[in-house]
Amino acid sequence: MFAALAPVLGHYGYLAVGVLLFLEDFGVPAPGETVLIAAAVYAGAGQLNLVVVVVVGVLAAIAGDNVGYAIGRYGGRRLLGRYGRYVGLTPPRVQAAEGFFSRHGGKVIVIARFVEGLRQANGIIAGLSGMPWTRFLAFNALGALLWVGLWTTLGDLAGTHIEAIYTALRRYELYLLAALAVLILVLIARRVHRTRAQRHAGRSTDGGSESSP
Repeated sequence: MFAALAPVLGHYGYLAVGVLLFLEDFGVPAPGETVLIAAAVYAGAGQLNLVVVVVVGVLAAIAGDNVGYAIGRYGGRRLLGRYGRYVGLTPPRVQAAEGFFSRHGGKVIVIARFVEGLRQANGIIAGLSGMPWTRFLAFNALGALLWVGLWTTLGDLAGTHIEAIYTALRRYELYLLAALAVLILVLIARRVHRTRAQRHAGRSTDGGSESSP
């Protein structure tokens, strides 16, 4: 993959970094992390400027996620209403997901930046859930800065050993995804338990009121 990107970066430079990251961040398949690492290695060889790579990468990532947000905000619900039932996204499930995202969306946006698949979808989900754009933009920018900073720093420091390091990190990415899934399940379980407890308490109160003289 790094060898395949070499001629693209050599010919288009910062434009290749910006376009590929922009496309990836609203769902178009593109090797975003690999692009950042390769660009950082190029910068270490003196062919690109690392600071410019970081700036271009952050701006492109933010812009791409905002396109995803617009898709979710203005077209996602219509698409789900038409095709959602074919993939198990029934209205009750969508409503539950939107409620969860409304409460924990900021944390999810930052963490999702580091998880393949979630990174491309988090903007669309945020738009679909109706998250305020300014809130989304703030967490999106934070996640983009951390994500771009991590991979460009790694590429700059690792140099010729980057292939082995990148492979190891992608392996552990699966553990991060599993941990995120467990966290989401725990939060949902806590919410369900709290709701049931509140309903039970309300019924007990109503029963006590009716039995009072």
